[in-house]
Amino acid sequence: MSRGESFGTVIRLDLRAGAAALHDGAALRGRVAQELGRAGLPDPDDPLFLVVDTPAGLNDHQTQYELLTGYRAVGEVRVLVLLVGSAPGAFAGEEGDFQPDRRLLRPSVLRGTGTGLLWAGDLRSARTALEQPAPDDPDALAVLVDVLSVPDVYLSVLDTVQALPGSVAAPGVRLLEQDLPAEVRDRAWRDALTRFAGADDELAPDVVLTASSGADLPEPLRGLVAGRSGRDLGHREPGGIADDAYRACANALDYADDAMTGLRTLPGLLRPSRREAFEAEVEQARESLDEYRDLVATALRSGGGTAPSAAESATRLAALGLRVPSAEGMGERIGEGLREFALKLLGQGLALRSVAQRFTGLAGRVEPVPGTALQRRLAPYSAESVARQTAGAADAEVPGLPVTGPLAAAGAGLLGALWSGPFLALGLLVPLLFVGMAALGAARLRGAGRPGRWAVAPRVAAFCGAAVGAGVGYATDSPVWAGTVCLLVGLGIAVETVRRLWRAAAASWAPGHTIAVLRQALEGLDALLAEAVREHWAVEERLYCADAARSVAGMLRATAHAAEAEALPEPARLATPGAAVDAEDDWLSSDPDLESDDGHAGSDDSESDWASVYAWEDGDGWDEPAEEKVREPERAGSASANRPKAVPRWLERENGEGGPELVATLSADLTDAALEAMKHYWGAVERGQAGARAVRRTEERVHELLSAARHHLQHNGVLAPPPFAAPHRLRATSANLLGTDPYGLAELVGADADRQAVVQLSTPEQGTLLSRDPAAAVWLRFAPRAVRDEVEKSWRASGSVHPDEVLWTSTGRYAGLVRLTPLRMGVVHTIRARHGSESGFEGADAIAYDRADADDWAASDYRADGDRW
Repeated sequence: MSRGESFGTVIRLDLRAGAAALHDGAALRGRVAQELGRAGLPDPDDPLFLVVDTPAGLNDHQTQYELLTGYRAVGEVRVLVLLVGSAPGAFAGEEGDFQPDRRLLRPSVLRGTGTGLLWAGDLRSARTALEQPAPDDPDALAVLVDVLSVPDVYLSVLDTVQALPGSVAAPGVRLLEQDLPAEVRDRAWRDALTRFAGADDELAPDVVLTASSGADLPEPLRGLVAGRSGRDLGHREPGGIADDAYRACANALDYADDAMTGLRTLPGLLRPSRREAFEAEVEQARESLDEYRDLVATALRSGGGTAPSAAESATRLAALGLRVPSAEGMGERIGEGLREFALKLLGQGLALRSVAQRFTGLAGRVEPVPGTALQRRLAPYSAESVARQTAGAADAEVPGLPVTGPLAAAGAGLLGALWSGPFLALGLLVPLLFVGMAALGAARLRGAGRPGRWAVAPRVAAFCGAAVGAGVGYATDSPVWAGTVCLLVGLGIAVETVRRLWRAAAASWAPGHTIAVLRQALEGLDALLAEAVREHWAVEERLYCADAARSVAGMLRATAHAAEAEALPEPARLATPGAAVDAEDDWLSSDPDLESDDGHAGSDDSESDWASVYAWEDGDGWDEPAEEKVREPERAGSASANRPKAVPRWLERENGEGGPELVATLSADLTDAALEAMKHYWGAVERGQAGARAVRRTEERVHELLSAARHHLQHNGVLAPPPFAAPHRLRATSANLLGTDPYGLAELVGADADRQAVVQLSTPEQGTLLSRDPAAAVWLRFAPRAVRDEVEKSWRASGSVHPDEVLWTSTGRYAGLVRLTPLRMGVVHTIRARHGSESGFEGADAIAYDRADADDWAASDYRADGDRW
């Protein structure tokens, strides 16, 4: 069973002091606005009022109760009055013994639907021979009010009380509070804020690589990045000026390649026209390259240093035969894409500054680069630069040829010289063939080092081979036919060797490398032109995306700064510009009667008492004079100081030291707060209005939610998710958050719970006014919804019976049992004020008892138990 999710908060009012200030509807609404403003909530449709008063105050505050029950609201107004102390009585004797009256006088206005009375005569109920605390101990009151302020518990208690005779009950409780020590909570809160803000460290290389590729981007952001870096966008219009210039240069280079191929053949060695044709084609390629370079420079200068519109840029580029692809539909979902990208990164648990770095990088990747910024990249393709590259290649010598060339030349020379007698002169034919090759090659390969250097080894080898062959032929007296055959074979080997040597020499010829240099320059210029055209693609959409991404990055860094300011110690945080300052009224401790004899409500203690956070939260009592605030620092200070260690015996506190997922969970809560604060900001981004005003409003909302997160942690603990937490996010268990054991909580609210441990919050005198029927009491079990799975798992593990009707509450701090016991019949009397009385009630003579009204409910709804008072 779970209730109250639709109710934002319970509005708490203390009428024990300062009730006179609530004299009309405007004053009451002002006080309600203060309560709701601290919680960041609007005026509710169905307000829930929790009023703390004394039994005597019921008569004294009739005006205030009439204002409460008549509060103007859309829905139903509910009022639960917590009465503290004994019923009004008279002093008897000089020692001042208090003799309580055995009647509870209730104004008729509290008999209506939606109202109920809860009478706690003794909040401490812990009297022993050694301990005699004040019955209305403020620490115990703060805990009880804290529990009743949970909307789920409030509604269940009110509904139960209304079902009892007279809508009045006396509570008995047994509570367990699971929480963190103040120092652990504060340290975890600061660590979570620091982790949430992050630092401006450099991104890892793998992250930079992924970001540059755009693989981590949603559409259409990925399309903007990929379209900018794409290679095949068809930047040259077929048949246009740019395409014709490119084709002319490419064809000239192809012709030069063909001429170089002809030069490498034996006709190229023998005929000088092949060299002349090659040089002519290379010159034509240079001229075509110069023309294409001029066209690229013109395209880069298009628009000058201004930022023309997309249509104007497309027109200027179209005049050069360049085509800017259509960007239709690219700007429709940019804002949505930025939002999705931010949600994805924050959902991965990245710190704010890390996400801001990625948005800054995104802006740099999509922002158009003006053509003037690309002009400096023309320098490597200038005529002078290309000439230097080809000249550097011409200065190099031809590398050494393969060793097989000289060996073949030696073999050919040997075979051609196997003669004897007068035919020995024929042995010079092969060496002279290599000499002729060297001479022609030197003439054809001008500029390739010293002439003939590359053919020295083959020539020497041919002469050496001829000398050896002549010696062999002379010694063997080789016949003519054998010499003829060997000469023919040797000439054939020599011609093939010359062909191969010439091809290798021509391939290594430095001027022949000019074609490769020119072709590389052509491709580089075309790539630069393509990049220039791509920079004009979707230029307006990319400018908008870059500006919006930088705005998001600035907003994220401002949020990180706000988180760091929130992590500062209290004095520094309040002094930080823009930091949220929260002040709460000291509504429970405004009654000076709550003091002990020494003027203080308790002894000093360095450990924060979260149970009394509502009574001593950081704010001043708005009804207290300044000098009293100075005299009683615990009423105006934080709950972390000047609070007693002692707790009521019906309360057990289990303070954990923090679990392994505490900081991570708080950091995730802060991420959810940031996402909630940015909801309206994304709308401004999509409308193109993500300017300073939108960022400032988002910063203000961030401050509010960070303050709300801090207050939620203080008031409700870490187990319960804050109101802005993502509903789909699973929360860690109490063991991982608090470091506590759920078995004690499961045992307290289980079906086998020891009900004798429940403590009745009644004085001995009030105890005689309670019903003596054990079956008349109504029991309520409740536990935080955040630990439901753990509790039910504990029940199954221990074999306990699963109890029925457990109230799973939205709070993450308290669990326990509540027993609501009705009063005996005749104890509660409904009274009306005598007409004409200005103050409403002025003693017994001014009271007209409606005894029929008081006794009707006793006769119809409550059985007589034999005793009348």
